Amino acid sequence: MTENVASAPESRYLLADLQVHTAHGDGMAHAQDLLDYVERATDLDLIAITDHDDVGGAVLAADLHARGGYSFDLVPGIEVTTRSGHLLALWVTEPIASFHPLEDTIAAIHRAGGLAIIPHPFSMATRSIGQRRLERLLATADVEARPDGIEVSNPTIAGRLTGNRPRQRNREAYGLAETGGSDAHFLEAVGSGVTVFERRPEERSGEALRRALLERRTWGDVRAHPTLRQLGARRLLAQQVIGLSVTPRKVVGPRLRGLAARFGTRTAGR
Repeated sequence: MTENVASAPESRYLLADLQVHTAHGDGMAHAQDLLDYVERATDLDLIAITDHDDVGGAVLAADLHARGGYSFDLVPGIEVTTRSGHLLALWVTEPIASFHPLEDTIAAIHRAGGLAIIPHPFSMATRSIGQRRLERLLATADVEARPDGIEVSNPTIAGRLTGNRPRQRNREAYGLAETGGSDAHFLEAVGSGVTVFERRPEERSGEALRRALLERRTWGDVRAHPTLRQLGARRLLAQQVIGLSVTPRKVVGPRLRGLAARFGTRTAGR
């Protein structure tokens, strides 16, 4: 007589989109609509909210997510503008200062409990960290100032321009965790770039992703992305106008207010 022995739960491979923008920044969908879309229309297990230079959209989305009973996990983050280009800060819920040196920004992200990912590397289409700058950083920086991952799959023009070069250089020389993200500013684009990672039976999706990134056991993939015609010229133009107005205001505004405050202090003391 043989006994029926229940098999142990198996690990699963999950999908995360690690670069998504909301209307709090230069995205075209409000956080609530975005969360509902991910639940209804995608197969994603996790998303990261990464508005430009502002953690407010991610904090709002995290609050809505916590009260919404969604089946996917959410990681709060920011796409920070450094002096060398954009940098993703994941698992952060506090502001990370913009326009600081790359090494200082990475260290600040780590102090805040986050992980630092290089998005759309080497691309000339947007503010990106160049190959020579990244390689100089990796050759000289201490552990606290080293990035944790590099985006090798990005379906936007910024990602397509560099082709397979980031992935190739990473495997030849860098050894960073590989990620994918849609860089979505429209709902239809969410999930078109993904990070694939393994979740063990005892883990939640978010903790599994973090472990996999730290163990360098992730990979990126690009899936179907909406065409320019599908998105529509008017919507694309509207998003570009929003991006040109929102992002500089968030980055430059605090600096100008700080200068004004210091100037006011000096003149008041005369």
